[in-house]
Amino acid sequence: MEYLKAVFTLNVANEDMEAAKDLLADLAVAAGFEAFEETDDKLVGYVQPQVLDKAALDEAIADFPITSARIAYEMVEAENRNWNEEWEANGFEPICIEGRCIIFDARHYSAADLPAGFHLQVAIEPRQAFGTGTHETTQMVVAQLLGMPLQGKRLLDCGCGTGILGIVASKLGAESVLGYDIDEWSVDNSLHNATLNGVANMVVRKGDATSLAAGDGPFDVVVANINRNILLADLPRWVQAMAKKGTIVLSGFYQADVSMLVTAATNLGLRLVSESEQEGWACLTFSKE
Repeated sequence: MEYLKAVFTLNVANEDMEAAKDLLADLAVAAGFEAFEETDDKLVGYVQPQVLDKAALDEAIADFPITSARIAYEMVEAENRNWNEEWEANGFEPICIEGRCIIFDARHYSAADLPAGFHLQVAIEPRQAFGTGTHETTQMVVAQLLGMPLQGKRLLDCGCGTGILGIVASKLGAESVLGYDIDEWSVDNSLHNATLNGVANMVVRKGDATSLAAGDGPFDVVVANINRNILLADLPRWVQAMAKKGTIVLSGFYQADVSMLVTAATNLGLRLVSESEQEGWACLTFSKE
């Protein structure tokens, strides 16, 4: 997985340093950043070159709300590293969603270790791809899928990561799942996890939204758990690929970004069906009229 490493140096009063780092991280997420590390006066961020919005990052720094802060950064290629190393070494606790679905680390747990009463069990081995199910956005999208009649439906998973959303959909009765991701490791990991869960109707390809062909759709359900800028850029393609009366679930963004995404979606003819929030992250579900 290729990443760029941005080292941000913050010159700000000591009492404002932590707030400035938190705010900078939030703004960097909107520019495509996915992971961060901190030192005393620095914030280190990691971003895939394909999704970096440098103009948005520079604009955010220029208009930084803490006006006394001075922020400089340098960007270099990051060393190749395992982004889920901690999960792979130590595992993660099983995650229960809506009392119906339980997601567990197949390296550290087996089905026999799990509490009883869950209709849906999903085993995940991260293998250097994002999406273990621990993040709030993943949990909210899974919750939306649990509430849908997916039997016989065709689903598109945009930026599939570990493949967790497509696997859940297949286990809930989806007729077919097409996933894509720009990262080759994510593609391989999605296919591995599909096999691990006995899912045979899931196809995963390397690419972005431009890889969608006319013959791929129409899709009854589209799920996209990606950062705000990619959602805004790719939404027209996804809407075009949706079936009439289809549903699209969007997450991966903050509550503060909701109005922007609702406006973009309604301008494309979508109708807001539901909105949820967890720890400041948001999830929106729309239907195509």
